[in-house]
Amino acid sequence: MIAAMVFAAGRGTRMRPLTDDRPKALVPVAGRPLIEHALDQVEGAHPVVVNAHHHAERLIAHLAGRPVIVRHETPTLLETGGGLRAALPLLGAGPVLTMNADAAWTGPTARATLTAAWDGAAMDGLLLLVPKERASGQAGGAFAIGPDGRLSRDADGLIYTGAGIVRTDGLARDPRDVFSLRDLWFDMLARGRLFGVVHPGRWADVGTPDGIAAAEAMLEHA
Repeated sequence: MIAAMVFAAGRGTRMRPLTDDRPKALVPVAGRPLIEHALDQVEGAHPVVVNAHHHAERLIAHLAGRPVIVRHETPTLLETGGGLRAALPLLGAGPVLTMNADAAWTGPTARATLTAAWDGAAMDGLLLLVPKERASGQAGGAFAIGPDGRLSRDADGLIYTGAGIVRTDGLARDPRDVFSLRDLWFDMLARGRLFGVVHPGRWADVGTPDGIAAAEAMLEHA
């Protein structure tokens, strides 16, 4: 069993005006809030921690009674790295499945694909990637996967979906309170300990209001 952290504490600046009165995680896509799409992707993980900051009370109320731990990040928004480190007492010491709460998916769940590919002896991190032709809302690539599964930077390569598995040991080495998990990924990349696996389905980034229609069209087609 793997623990999961769903990042839902952002201010939703790019999603305005839809986030003027709610967190981005509660913006509906295909009739369901984004947080529900994210929780679908980590189904089977335990425990599941969701962080909240912008309009946190609304997200806390929405998830009340669910088998989910909501951690209210207050007063400071810690970003993904700081937020994950602050949640470790709730998540435990093992690897953690991390998931951004602003995307829609088709195909197998992120948890299923990532856990099937995870090798704790060889990997410090494993990212879930998707080819450009099966993605919407993101034009730029980020990584190439080598024959052994190791990643290298490639601006014309695969797109990072915002989901991965990470060993959390390296978080303690960062002296900052607020930092991005991206910094940890790049450290793993430099040491040859960052790997990738391709998502077999389609993926849509829903970071802006324009992304909603594209995500809904993807889901309807599926």
